[in-house]
Amino acid sequence: MPPESDHGDLALERFRTYLLMLARGQLRGQVAQKLDASDVVQQTLLDAHRQRASFRGATPAEMAGWLRRMLACNLADAVRALTRGKRDVGRERALEAALAESSARLEAWLLVDQSSPSQRAIHNERVLRLADAVAALPEGQREAVLLHYWQDLPLADVAQRMGRTPPSVAGLLQRGLKALRERLAESE
Repeated sequence: MPPESDHGDLALERFRTYLLMLARGQLRGQVAQKLDASDVVQQTLLDAHRQRASFRGATPAEMAGWLRRMLACNLADAVRALTRGKRDVGRERALEAALAESSARLEAWLLVDQSSPSQRAIHNERVLRLADAVAALPEGQREAVLLHYWQDLPLADVAQRMGRTPPSVAGLLQRGLKALRERLAESE
């Protein structure tokens, strides 16, 4: 059995894909072109490792919330560094709220009755599997799914952001959802 610190690192690592999806969902326009979401997630996991002793939660949901707050701060810091603006606490809070909202949408896809600890554990495991399945989609499908379902954008807005036609985005969504269903069915 690995030492406790290795076990903690493995627990943090399970959230990498989840955090990456949340970060990608928040980066737009020129910022997204200049800032790599995986770098911000790596920094978040490094910070979490360093501050592991300050984590006061006991559940994966509490860990996810703790990591989301760190991710929001790191995203705000990275955007600030790119734009060389002064600290904007409002932007930091807005990012944290947007990440929490994105996470809530992710969890709503897998909504289950969470009346027992075992049901909560199953739910948390499903959220992480869904994040992994979305991350495995081809780039176009992943972007369409994230914009439409997590950011709740209408099809026309997704098409405009992606520089595609609405029927093309509809096809990406259809293929993406089919692939997600297949991947999730395989993992259960």
